[in-house]
Order: sequence, then structure tokens, then C-alpha cells
Amino acid sequence: MEKTSDKPECALEALDLLNCVAQSPFDQDKCLRLMQVLRDCVLNKKVKKFSLAEQGQEANQSSKKA
Repeated sequence: MEKTSDKPECALEALDLLNCVAQSPFDQDKCLRLMQVLRDCVLNKKVKKFSLAEQGQEANQSSKKA
């Protein structure tokens, strides 16, 4: 039985890593740990590709115009 979720797989891990990279001062050790957490999530949940919500919305809008 598959579980359904409103959030994409590994979304929180990816967001944590992006926010870490954007922080000042940059904490490389923390970001490396978060990158490993994200990598583990991707492998465990067999994620193949990430996309941004805006990209999907733009694709939907352009297909409606055609």
C-alpha cells in the first residue's frame, strides 16, 4: 500500500539544504551533513528528479495558451 502525501518526497530535506547554503555566515560542516541527509532520503525513497512548483505551473499555463 502506497502512502500519499501533499509534499513531494524529500522536500523538507532539500529545503533545509538550500536554506543552509543561503545562510550567512556559511556553515560548510552543517550543509555537508544536510546534503548527506538529503542523499540518504533520495536513495531510500528512490527519487529520480526534483522540480520547482513554479516550473510546473508555467508548463501548465503555456499548454493552456496553445
